[in-house]
Amino acid sequence: MALLLPRHAVLTGAPGAGKTTLLDAAAAAGLTTSPEVARRLLQQPGGMDLCAQDPLGFAEAMLEAHAREYQRFADHPGPVVFDRGFPDVVGFLDVSGLPVPEAVDRACRNLRYRGPILRAPAWAAIYAQDPERIQDWQQAVASDEAVTAAWRRYGYAVEDLPLAGVEQRLAVLRSRL
Repeated sequence: MALLLPRHAVLTGAPGAGKTTLLDAAAAAGLTTSPEVARRLLQQPGGMDLCAQDPLGFAEAMLEAHAREYQRFADHPGPVVFDRGFPDVVGFLDVSGLPVPEAVDRACRNLRYRGPILRAPAWAAIYAQDPERIQDWQQAVASDEAVTAAWRRYGYAVEDLPLAGVEQRLAVLRSRL
């Protein structure tokens, strides 16, 4: 029997919990990374309005962007660290009180990540709002709960990262790859 090495690692969890900082450190350490698609969408012209006025349309845009990133690394020979993944779209829809479209559900069921799903829990000591991270603290905690539940609903084991500095978190990430 062949040993299946992790092909993917996904960072998920609360907004403002250090995922992007960890992703940047992983890239600096030579790991292949894929940035958060939602933040890129929000930074585009009209992105904030789309999220606020048409959250279902925003979710569909996130799904398409996640699918492009997943496909972009389909033939990559080593592990890839993703900042969020398909079930995060479900968590966004759940926290928004919206139904999960069939295309989103199908992507979560069929486009599987093979590797650790690492959750950055809500961490009040480092949480800060910015132009794209507009949730208040309570909304950030609710988002964390929704995305974590979505990952578990699709059969993934979610492991918590420690509430620790980036070097310790990077060591955890590297040990899981």
